[in-house]
Amino acid sequence: MHLLPVEDYIAVMTQAPASSSRTPRTSRSDVRRHDREILALAVPAFGALVAEPLFLMVDSAVIGHLGTAQLAGFGVAAALLSTAVNVFVFLAYATTAAVARRIGAGDPAGAIRQGMDGIWLALLLGALVVAVAIPAAPALADLFGASETAAPHATTYLRISTLGIPAMLVVLAATGVLRGLQNTRTPLYVAVGGFAANAALNATLVYVAGLGIAGSAWGTVIAQNAMAGVYLLVVVRGARRHGASLRPDAAGIRACAHAGTPLLIRTLSLRAVMLIATAVAARLGDTDIAAHQIVLGLWSLLAFALDAIAIAGQAIIGRYLGASDAEGARAACRRMVLWGVVCGVVLGLLVIVSRPLFIPLFTTDPAVRDALLPALLVAAVTQPISGVVMVLDGVLMGAGDGTYLAGAMLITLAVFAPVALLVPPLGGGLTALWWTMTLMMVARLVTLWLRARSGRWIVTGAVRT
Repeated sequence: MHLLPVEDYIAVMTQAPASSSRTPRTSRSDVRRHDREILALAVPAFGALVAEPLFLMVDSAVIGHLGTAQLAGFGVAAALLSTAVNVFVFLAYATTAAVARRIGAGDPAGAIRQGMDGIWLALLLGALVVAVAIPAAPALADLFGASETAAPHATTYLRISTLGIPAMLVVLAATGVLRGLQNTRTPLYVAVGGFAANAALNATLVYVAGLGIAGSAWGTVIAQNAMAGVYLLVVVRGARRHGASLRPDAAGIRACAHAGTPLLIRTLSLRAVMLIATAVAARLGDTDIAAHQIVLGLWSLLAFALDAIAIAGQAIIGRYLGASDAEGARAACRRMVLWGVVCGVVLGLLVIVSRPLFIPLFTTDPAVRDALLPALLVAAVTQPISGVVMVLDGVLMGAGDGTYLAGAMLITLAVFAPVALLVPPLGGGLTALWWTMTLMMVARLVTLWLRARSGRWIVTGAVRT
């Protein structure tokens, strides 16, 4: 398949699903069709999801050879940059749902127009972040605990890399457009190309040009802007073909921001959960915080695999609801939940079986291993719960049910925070903390399951009203 397949996807996906909402979708052929749809979207989505972690891994590997101070400074800057980008992930989620609805309703021009609103919003937010972050870089590095030797390197990397944030936000929004068009392959191709370019540019600018940590930052910025350029080429080509306007529309941008606000609240609440868990682990001691970071890293990696199914859910559910096919949306939801359970079981078993192989890669300290193993087993056995949570999260996002998702995540935070904060005073260790993480996932499961069972998320039509 060629790199720019937007027109081909639009031509196929603007056709309404074959069955009406009155026809039950229980036949074997329908099940196979749902499976093909899920796989076609989820597998490429997983590859694209790991792009950002791979960018950071390449930068870490290159900068690590410059010295400890440079690597420490990069660690602080990377944490700040990751947060600055990830809080705006709603640009992808909200755009996916809105575009998929328009495609399901047979309105490709309206779909791309709505996607352009998201891209313009991304540019505005990116400009705002740049205006704030560049002058505030030294203060931010100090606030996040950079040492005297690491702070200059953190400031240098942060100031340069901040110039790439508008491009990364455009990538988020444009990715949402293509996912809404049921196209996750182009984001995969762009992610692979961006990763390769980033690696080559980093090595060249750091070692050949001798620019040090600044060279690594510039290499990443160039790669990010190139990725954004490719995405814009894809979207502009589709817009011209279907007569969609490329000009900024104030009302459309406001509507996009309004739709994304609940998802921003959801994301910030989830971030708060992770920060609280890390803060509690730090209070348990150096051994526990070291083990916690290993478990959390693996847990996050597993979440990427499960999130790929959620992304498929956003695109598929939005399209069915846009086509006013409520029964199709229900059937797709049921099938994706089953996929979430099965994938969760497989991933959990994989972690348990392979633990003797990968644990030595992270630590040789016997104390850290002793703390790590039981917490890792807790994370592994709860993967089926995580699978259902991720799928239902994606389904409700695809339905545009952001307000409920925000409220559900705030409830989850309210349940998790007091229990987690009690772990150190009550003499609990890392395993107890990870049982509270399980409690957090169960709270999410309950709130999302109740909503899914109620059917109130099913609002059909080209626009959710």
